[in-house]
Amino acid sequence: MSYIELSEQQSCQNTIMIFAEGTILKPKAVLGQYDLKSYVPIGNCVEMISGWKEQGAEIVYCTSRRKKNVREMADLLTHYGFPGTRVYYRSQKQQYKDVVEELKPTILIEDNCKSIGGIQQMCISSVDPEIKETIKSVSVDEFKGIDRLPRSFADLFSL
Repeated sequence: MSYIELSEQQSCQNTIMIFAEGTILKPKAVLGQYDLKSYVPIGNCVEMISGWKEQGAEIVYCTSRRKKNVREMADLLTHYGFPGTRVYYRSQKQQYKDVVEELKPTILIEDNCKSIGGIQQMCISSVDPEIKETIKSVSVDEFKGIDRLPRSFADLFSL
């Protein structure tokens, strides 16, 4: 599986995978969509994610960037203080579903992909139904952040 390590892997049975672009990061301006350096955290996402980590969840990220730009995403997450162990990305022949199916996170948090076609573009949409049943999928409005989500890791399961 393709990833860049952010910090040492922690031993944890609950993994939260968070899609970066549109879910917790957004460009400062609409025209900055392709300039990763213009991306900033949305709302209180760093604080929220840090809280889930402190409650025992392992935090990993998924990015739309491919191999040559993933280091830039990892550096951006580190720069803003996002906690987590890895940034996963698609290899040349992979789709998002392949990354999710291989990792099998406990919870997948992603935006609704409204600007690129909606639900069918979300990572969880094409995941094998048997695997999908084992993942708690949480969707947020694109570019609105995760501030509306519970601060309690356990309460994410009730959404």
